Amino acid sequence: MLGSSCRTSHFKGAIPQTVVIEFPPSAMGKTPKYSVLLPTYNERQNLPIIVWLLVKAFTEANLDYEIIVIDDASPDGTLEIAKQLQSAYGENHIVLRPRAGKLGLGTAYVHGIQHSTGDYIFIMDADMSHHPKFIQEFVRLQQQNNYDVVTGTRYSHGGGVYGWDLRRKLTSRVANYLADILLNPGVSDLTGSFRLYKKSVLAHLISVTKSKGYVFQMEMMVRARQFNYSIGEVPITFVDRVFGESKLGADEIVGYLKGLWALFTDI
Repeated sequence: MLGSSCRTSHFKGAIPQTVVIEFPPSAMGKTPKYSVLLPTYNERQNLPIIVWLLVKAFTEANLDYEIIVIDDASPDGTLEIAKQLQSAYGENHIVLRPRAGKLGLGTAYVHGIQHSTGDYIFIMDADMSHHPKFIQEFVRLQQQNNYDVVTGTRYSHGGGVYGWDLRRKLTSRVANYLADILLNPGVSDLTGSFRLYKKSVLAHLISVTKSKGYVFQMEMMVRARQFNYSIGEVPITFVDRVFGESKLGADEIVGYLKGLWALFTDI
């Protein structure tokens, strides 16, 4: 049976341009470190921009960070670009953990966690659909409430979607509506993939998640509620990718519906 102690909180208003977040030292005498997991496949054009934006966001907020690039043997030379970025920003901030081929999103996160040194972990898309300017709000909300998970939402006050045609918007809305009816997840955007986790929580959720593809992110939230992890929400604006092609097609939609039903019968 699903638990019911999940708490949800919202931030309203404009995102501040530059905010330095002050943290009290931990018992070990250090401030928290944040790891960003960036699975990539054919993101040669997007990767330099998203990394620059991430570095800017973490630096302005005075946060300790690392960006872990998990490239699945992209034929467009994404890994070569990642190596150049590592030379520019340093090995302590840009960590390269390539794999031999496309092995799935879940295993990419497991791979990233195994090589991460952060106390908290961000997951997000590398195609610039998720803007790093919201990172400060994720961190602030998590620290204020000690949430286990903070997830970005496109469907609460202050959030939104840009660059999608009507068909894509309807697909997303219907997907979230069906999931809400069947699973009662307690979050407004179940299919989003811009989130902040406590490292141990993410590792646990991945270990119990069975789905693959687009259902993977949805099941992570359902499992989080099942295990009574606390969840906060931050309104975000989602922008369709500028470079490259969307990986969402008819096969993915059918797979989502099958996965949703399987998750409903399992939970």
